[in-house]
Amino acid sequence: MPQIERRHAVPVKIGSVVVGSGAPVVVQSMTNTDTADVLSTVQQIAALARAGSELVRVTVNNDAAAKAVPAIVEGVRAKGWETPIIGDFHYNGHQLLRNYPECAKALAKYRINPGNVSIGRKDDDNFRTMVEVAVEYQKPVRIGVNWGSLDQALLTRMMDVNSKLPDPLPAREVMMEAMVVSALDNAAAAERYGLRRDQIVLSAKVSGVRDLIDVYSQLAARCDYALHLGLTEAGMGMKGVVASTAGLSPLLLAGIGDTIRVSLTPTPGGDRCEEVRCAQQILQSLGIRSFMPQVTSCPGCGRTTSTYFQELAERIQSYLVEQMPAWKKQYAGVEELKLAVMGCVVNGPGESKHANIGISLPGTFEEPKAPVYVDGKLFTTLKGDRIVEEFQAILDDYVEKRYGRVLIEA
Repeated sequence: MPQIERRHAVPVKIGSVVVGSGAPVVVQSMTNTDTADVLSTVQQIAALARAGSELVRVTVNNDAAAKAVPAIVEGVRAKGWETPIIGDFHYNGHQLLRNYPECAKALAKYRINPGNVSIGRKDDDNFRTMVEVAVEYQKPVRIGVNWGSLDQALLTRMMDVNSKLPDPLPAREVMMEAMVVSALDNAAAAERYGLRRDQIVLSAKVSGVRDLIDVYSQLAARCDYALHLGLTEAGMGMKGVVASTAGLSPLLLAGIGDTIRVSLTPTPGGDRCEEVRCAQQILQSLGIRSFMPQVTSCPGCGRTTSTYFQELAERIQSYLVEQMPAWKKQYAGVEELKLAVMGCVVNGPGESKHANIGISLPGTFEEPKAPVYVDGKLFTTLKGDRIVEEFQAILDDYVEKRYGRVLIEA
């Protein structure tokens, strides 16, 4: 697969993670626990890290949350995860960072929304205070402009100027330009207050797919800051997954983006880690990074009235998810493994030969046998009621022999 030429961005070190030119695109996520609840927050961060989140953000919105941050970081480290923890600040971040220096020290990065910290009002004292704390403790900052809380004074000025033009631009274009100008102006202010360019990440988040593509294309063309990509609110379920994929893919293929988040709305009590897996799958589908062995499985048709191939594909996928935390430590390169679980003779053997391991299950009225292919060659033919277990044993043996027992430090 051809390499994607990445846009040049000044690299930024966030704890043990580097984002920017030359570094892999980083997956991040955010907790939805009450940050003051240390135990729940630590457990969720550990789950997100186990799923593959390389940065995790927590809300720091009040005194209790700020007090809890050092214990949260300590608890995450005690579970064996070095994942950098980012503090998300709005409105009162200047007070919390000044009043709770242990919180300020413990966090790996601060996220500031300039539209919510006095920017555009009578002064930028609150924004400046937060930047000065970051300078004091040498912490990087993400300046996160959001169209739901955009600097209204800036937007009003730009709308007024536009309205006086002989041929005014559409309001949407002025809004996109205001997002870019706000991000760049605030980054320039942060540098004036002491942050280095290699301590600044920018984002300009919107909720519309076309808006996301347009605003980041403009922002990327006008600066070399590292960029964080993502829709502000992707939505729930299929809508959120499709919208995030549609918005992020053109940018990533254009080499734009240094860190991403898929902001899915979870179902009540749902798995927060789904957003991590979605972000990973976007990167892996584009050939940018590999995280998990991939399973190709057919959609089914009138030739496959049995659901057996669907059940096998689901069981193998679940098995891979269960095994990967251990496999990543034990088998170098296993994330590149490709499997095929096919349902009939039409494409089954061909697809199976293109995978590292493939199985072609019998379709309706086909002979009840399942040929298994390993590295393009027929390996064996399975029959009977233990096909799943036998195929899984072939998979385990292949992983052992192909990727070896190479221990990787956690």
